[in-house]
Amino acid sequence: MNLDEYRRTARQWLEANTPAAEGVDGAKRFMAGLYDAGYSGITWPKEWGGQGLGQAEERAFAEVAREFSMPTPIFSIGLGMCGPTLVDRGDDEQRARWIRPLLRGEEIWCQLFSEPGAGSDVASLQTRAVRDGEGWIVNGQKVWTTNAQYADWGLILTRTDIDVPKHKGLTMFVVNMRHPGVTVRPLRDMTGRAHFNEIFFDDVHIPDSDRVGEVNDGWSVAVTTLLHERLSISAGVGMSGDNPTSLEALREVVDTDDPLVRDQLVELYIRSKALQLFNQRLGQETRAGIFPGARGSAAKLLLAELTVFQADLAVNLVGPQALLEDDRLAFAVSWAPGMALGGGTNEIMRGIVGDRVLNLPPEPRVDKTVPFKDLKVGTQA
Repeated sequence: MNLDEYRRTARQWLEANTPAAEGVDGAKRFMAGLYDAGYSGITWPKEWGGQGLGQAEERAFAEVAREFSMPTPIFSIGLGMCGPTLVDRGDDEQRARWIRPLLRGEEIWCQLFSEPGAGSDVASLQTRAVRDGEGWIVNGQKVWTTNAQYADWGLILTRTDIDVPKHKGLTMFVVNMRHPGVTVRPLRDMTGRAHFNEIFFDDVHIPDSDRVGEVNDGWSVAVTTLLHERLSISAGVGMSGDNPTSLEALREVVDTDDPLVRDQLVELYIRSKALQLFNQRLGQETRAGIFPGARGSAAKLLLAELTVFQADLAVNLVGPQALLEDDRLAFAVSWAPGMALGGGTNEIMRGIVGDRVLNLPPEPRVDKTVPFKDLKVGTQA
């Protein structure tokens, strides 16, 4: 099938199957249909449940999908972060067990890294995993976790050794979010909605078969996840009219005959297009086996800055009445500052880019060789 035919059939399927508004069950039905039609996991390995197609098909579908409001956000963590980590760092049994249900929307995933005392400095986390026969017992707290209220599984980073420096005593696991020792509590943000959660783990048993990577090598697995997270977040940029601050949406509600307005819309188009092309390049390199490294942080930083720019531009062009009359726009504007925090703050991203992309001198650090138990970090007294 050539790409024109691929686009045509994809558009036909989306027109016939994209629901106007659905809850979690409806989103799962949609995702299952999307997978069965061949449009979920387009470039993922076929042996693990993906479609095994090329980048051209994935780009073609993405171009068509921008025209539709698909009920897929609750799957974004699994598709963009957890699943790719399992493909890269999991074993064959884990891939065979989890990838296909993830792609088909049968199971929802979340990512469990941040803690009350370990946000930007993730390696300072204190959630402990202790050996217990053939498994592990986990106790601790995570916070700012997206979709935890829906999740069946979570990718959790834990501390398994306090006698070594903080980056060297971490281990990654897959945790059953339905375990009776897991408590999920919603956190309401400035939009008035509860997108995030805090999660408490009380004597949660995890079998050793659900460990991802080697014991005490969790930081390297986490770096893989964070790379995919930043690429996934930055790839969310688009000019779809479904976003009330997008170029298409703003063109419908402002005076495009005003040359000053046109100048600002052109700036929005240039920023959006540049980031799209940058993400496309990083995606192609990743699928070709070329590790983008810290440039993923640059993409995430650019998206955060673009999101705030879009929100400010929308308010300036539409006027303050938009925040009173248009609930979607009010939500988008209040949500925008969060992009400068989620997935790593802008300050952290700039530090990573300066250190690892531009080769500037790194910030001085005194904790690289100190055992974690001797550090005074986060909530550890």
